[in-house]
Amino acid sequence: MKRLMYSGAGLLVLLLAFFAFNMATNVLLPGARLDLTEQKLYTLSDGTKQILDELDAPIDLYFFFSDSASKDLTVLRNYQRRVEEMLKEYERRADGQIRLHIIDPEPFSEAEDRAAEFGLQAIPLSDSGESLYFGLAGTNELAQREVIPFFALEQEGMLEYELSRLVSTLAKPDKPQIGLITGLPVDGGMNPYTQQPDAPWMSLEQVRQVFDVKPLAADIDSIPEDIGVLLLIHPKALSESALYAIDQFVLRGGKLLAYVDPFAEADQGMEAMIDGMADGKASDLGPLLAAWGVAYDPTKVVVDAQLGMAVGRGPGQRPARHIGWLEVEAAQIDSDDTITAPLQLLTYATGGALVPVEGSETEFTPLMQSTALSALMPSDAFSTLRDPEDLLKGFAPDDNVYTLAARLQGPAKSAYPEGMEGHEPGLTQADNINVVVIADTDMLTDRMWTQVRDLFGQRIAQPWAENAGLLVNALDNLSGSEALISVRSRGDFSRPFTVVEELQRKAESRFRASEERLQQRLAETDQKLAQLQQSQDPGQLTELTTEQRDAIQSFLDEKLAIRKQLRDVRYQLNADIDELGTQLKWINTAAVPALLTLGVLFWWLLGRVRRKR
Repeated sequence: MKRLMYSGAGLLVLLLAFFAFNMATNVLLPGARLDLTEQKLYTLSDGTKQILDELDAPIDLYFFFSDSASKDLTVLRNYQRRVEEMLKEYERRADGQIRLHIIDPEPFSEAEDRAAEFGLQAIPLSDSGESLYFGLAGTNELAQREVIPFFALEQEGMLEYELSRLVSTLAKPDKPQIGLITGLPVDGGMNPYTQQPDAPWMSLEQVRQVFDVKPLAADIDSIPEDIGVLLLIHPKALSESALYAIDQFVLRGGKLLAYVDPFAEADQGMEAMIDGMADGKASDLGPLLAAWGVAYDPTKVVVDAQLGMAVGRGPGQRPARHIGWLEVEAAQIDSDDTITAPLQLLTYATGGALVPVEGSETEFTPLMQSTALSALMPSDAFSTLRDPEDLLKGFAPDDNVYTLAARLQGPAKSAYPEGMEGHEPGLTQADNINVVVIADTDMLTDRMWTQVRDLFGQRIAQPWAENAGLLVNALDNLSGSEALISVRSRGDFSRPFTVVEELQRKAESRFRASEERLQQRLAETDQKLAQLQQSQDPGQLTELTTEQRDAIQSFLDEKLAIRKQLRDVRYQLNADIDELGTQLKWINTAAVPALLTLGVLFWWLLGRVRRKR
């Protein structure tokens, strides 16, 4: 009885101690927490800390959330708590330079009027007129405003970046100016194929959140002095004067980010719309790349059997491996350069190769590369491509690793050492240039990196690759602002199923080889039948000889056997993946609890041994 009383009292003491510990930590350590996520998603990044530490004027943040209207929306309320906790962490870190106001905009209140005045998006919840606010507004001492109209669940991975971008914009309201020359419809417009209006590219929309983008003409003869960074996207119609202007801009210290392409699938120009004219979809920089120590062939596309993307071919058909559309993973991305170090996955569609010129003084640093299972293919092969697997017929890698994107730095000479007629004598060389060249433009289109949803008039990006991150990171770096780069890199919550993808890739390789053997045998059998028929009297072609019957039966038997083989390969693919899933389920349901139980037993036995001593 006493033992029972002692054990009961001990449990009560432990329970009281537990509650006391929680109360003490809530009071004494309100901001303390342990972040066990791999990417430290709940810990402020170094970039955010830098932005907050450099604040030299107060910023007011107004966080609006409809508490009563969301009482039944558990998932949304959980997200709201995360947003609120992160905003409080910003306030603590800013040491008085951020003033956080948490507001519940109840219906017909002054708070609701203020939320509407800021331009926050109210989401209707019912026919009764009840709506929900879940957004943020910020103001600085100059009365300038920045808002996040609504915190969409789909963008939770970009939460810290969006908050830091808002704070950074208010802290430095004068956005860096970017000059833009492009031959693609990045701002939308009428699609000549569908005769429907296209929305602006989301990648450029994200650029405009951080930079002041100034469009420039393709025949410009000088780059304005207020442009610090020049962005070229598919510069296929540049005049000679424009090329000379870019040459002089780079030599005098201007920064350049250039996207060129041997086969820009997004090109909707008249030349590009003519079937079979691959040259109409190509772009380059004339003599400039050669002057900077880069060889680039605008008629060749990089294909890679290892990085090829799996693409759908319609209902009832298995996915095809498109070796011209590449999924470039971390192993092929430079982890040392500031621009690419945070990136884990980029896509690259019918892009070209950049090759360093031997003996050039300009330093060539690859930022993104193919694997050794790659080769160069004429861009003409893509102008009439219908089935991506046609690219695999006769494909053989050349064992070269091709550079897909590169940074060019160091000494450089002018591509126009004699100057240009009609222009004043210009610079002939520079001690250091800073240029980033990427040999693909389609990677900036929405379909290659994100899904875009319309949420009550607000376009929401759900990225599955980091192509826009590469663009913004490069512009951040070239414009001298790097704080946001480390923040943006933390937006990916997904973990790739690399083992499953490898199983699929190997099985698809076996499946494709079997399919090719089947087609080859079918062709051989058809040829044999044709020869048999040619040897017979034309008037008796409807009558089958014994030899023909045997050949046909042999063909049918062989066809059935190979079809069974194909089914077995497909079954083996699923079997390998199912076996992996079974192993993981066993680990989660049995192995982990067993380990915990053994740990508790060990602790109990250790306690008994100590008590006996």
